[in-house]
Amino acid sequence: MHQLTLAEIARGLADKKFSSEELTKVLLARIAQLDPQLNSFISLTEDLALTQAKAADARRANGESGALLGAPIAHKDLFCTQGIRTSCGSKMLDNFKAPYDATVVAKLAAAGAVTLGKTNMDEFAMGSANESSYYGAVKNPWNLEHVPGGSSGGSAAAVAARLLPAATGTDTGGSIRQPAALTNLTGLKPTYGRVSRWGMIAYASSLDQGGPLARTAEDCAILLQGMAGFDPNDSTSIDEPVPDYSASLNGSLQGLRIGVPKEYFSAGLDPRIAELIHNSIKELEKLGAVIKEISLPNMQHAIPAYYVIAPAEASSNLSRFDGVRFGYRCEDPKNLEDLYKRSRGEGFGAEVQRRIMVGAYALSAGYYDAYYLKAQKIRRLIKNDFMAAFNEVDIILGPTTPNPAWKLGAKNSDPVAAYLEDVYTITANLAGLPGLSMPAGFVDGLPVGVQLLAPYFQEGRLLNVAHQYQLNTDWHTRTPTGF
Repeated sequence: MHQLTLAEIARGLADKKFSSEELTKVLLARIAQLDPQLNSFISLTEDLALTQAKAADARRANGESGALLGAPIAHKDLFCTQGIRTSCGSKMLDNFKAPYDATVVAKLAAAGAVTLGKTNMDEFAMGSANESSYYGAVKNPWNLEHVPGGSSGGSAAAVAARLLPAATGTDTGGSIRQPAALTNLTGLKPTYGRVSRWGMIAYASSLDQGGPLARTAEDCAILLQGMAGFDPNDSTSIDEPVPDYSASLNGSLQGLRIGVPKEYFSAGLDPRIAELIHNSIKELEKLGAVIKEISLPNMQHAIPAYYVIAPAEASSNLSRFDGVRFGYRCEDPKNLEDLYKRSRGEGFGAEVQRRIMVGAYALSAGYYDAYYLKAQKIRRLIKNDFMAAFNEVDIILGPTTPNPAWKLGAKNSDPVAAYLEDVYTITANLAGLPGLSMPAGFVDGLPVGVQLLAPYFQEGRLLNVAHQYQLNTDWHTRTPTGF
């Protein structure tokens, strides 16, 4: 049962081959057996899962149907879940139980999805390796000595190890696509505003976006269908009709114009990954796509711009965690200043503190124009580059990451080296574009992903291309040894 995709589970439940309760019990037992090796979950919600599974079975018995009705999933631990710990991977929120459900959680629960638990993540989604979590690093099921990517590494590792078929993640600078690439999954970052951010604890509000992680594009289409839609509670949510993503999967790729930016194939890219990307291009050409070289001239400025904007927004968003209203509070504070200082100093980890300091500096008087304002101008130039490119091509293709997964601890002493792993993914967040990573092969036994980017609200186009590619390749079907 654990090898079934979301689509196969939907068919199995509809044909009464098994019940949601039976499937849920199998997966909960599998998590209990295997997750100690991975550390992919922060909290398991067995009682809630079994209650939801029984309710889903009753709904099916009454004639209801739906692709997510009775399907087991997990949520990244920054989506608020009523009455259940929502920690953001931080000591600061270790004791926080959300009083309400995030919109994404509520929508998926209404569709009948069964929540098995909350997955591990980099603290407050700040990281590219899932090593900054208060609950310890997550291991990559393809090699337990390597990172799974971050910050949605717990969701990625759990799905890759077949502990469950799909999970939610969030993507601020590549945090769905990068772990998807490093664990052989399909991961989709939707257009900014396509999925509600209400109840999703913020890192950088103008960049964060929730999305699905699964083994196939078909499964991502199913999960995104349940997540997407306008939310009046979220002022950044966009009132745009949600198409039937599954209906567009089988469209022909004949004549599809694919742009390949020359800037992607620079010295920083592992040549073995470059070869796999070129193999993917050839495969898409066989399916009728037309390849064109394009240029994104301002891509070189993306990382410095991102690492000014994101920490600036983080320093503002995380100011609410002060030891007063909720979350961690230091013991026996001498006065209010001591309460603030020690609660934040003890509650936040090193990477979060680093980014808060960088952000506060960039926003400070005298430096705002030199750093934050200039970064926002670069952001506009990057967006303009994409708009010009999409006048010539339908999608943009390239590597998701410059390197395969690195060893645990290898980049801990050099944060900038870890930041550079986001070089191909952060531009989509700066521009607000949808992006998808899909499996494209292996280097030294470790997975590699190919990234697709599309114009605003063209998630269906990305899923269509990925699905057609997966019908003609088998990279996405490979399973890590031991799982």
